[in-house]
Amino acid sequence: MHGRAEAPAAGTVLNALATGYGSAFAIDEWTRAEVTLDDSGEVTGDIAGAPDADTTLVETCFARVVDRFGDGEGGHVRTESDVPMAAGLKSSSAAANATVLATLDALDAELSRVEACRIGVDAAREAGVTVTGAFDDASASMLGGVTVTDNTADELLAHDPFETSVLVYAPDEQAFSADADAARCERVAPMADLVKELALDGRYATAMTVNGFAFCAALEFPTTPMVAALPDAAGVSLSGTGPSFTAVGDRATLERVEDRWRDYEGTTWLTRTQTDGARRR
Repeated sequence: MHGRAEAPAAGTVLNALATGYGSAFAIDEWTRAEVTLDDSGEVTGDIAGAPDADTTLVETCFARVVDRFGDGEGGHVRTESDVPMAAGLKSSSAAANATVLATLDALDAELSRVEACRIGVDAAREAGVTVTGAFDDASASMLGGVTVTDNTADELLAHDPFETSVLVYAPDEQAFSADADAARCERVAPMADLVKELALDGRYATAMTVNGFAFCAALEFPTTPMVAALPDAAGVSLSGTGPSFTAVGDRATLERVEDRWRDYEGTTWLTRTQTDGARRR
């Protein structure tokens, strides 16, 4: 009665805090979950390398899957991740997706990936780790590629392949999505509407750059990393509610940007987008 799964991180094209519409793309950095079922009727969780971290989200994901497909089983969820927590790289969505799929695996149950994603989104709302439900982030992580969503209805508006190199800059500090100033974000709604139009037109790199300048202003993050990436990168943005930034483009060009970003405190690395999404292991 064991199950395993993994789900990728994601970067932001459009932050959904302004209008409820969001867009994100999967990144080839992973969160893994292992689920063990037992007859205790209780759920526990732990996060590798973070013994004091809150495990409410993954425990809630486990419980929701068991409520739907199980018979009152309890168990334990353990996650480990290459994705820094509270960095704007969708670590919560990746953990939720991996846990849902691992629990389905342990129960030998089947569910479409979109419906599995919605279980994690509902669990995130219940656990209070997101303001919007983060269906944009969760769908990108679950499906791979890039998605555009209506987070108020958990509706998938677009899903496309998105194959490009990605440069990530993750400062040392953390920023929790649930603590973001939603009212300030709503003030940049006209820019968010423009970003949505660009994204639905397939102009994802341009869309994320407009998003980045708008939400750096709304969330009071510096635009210095964005300016340093331009005009070399095809697109660059604050990821989620920060503090990380992601840039997309060809690898050789992003290597030049990487040289500049390494002057900042924190961690910088080159990777790629991920097009296959979450999977059982």
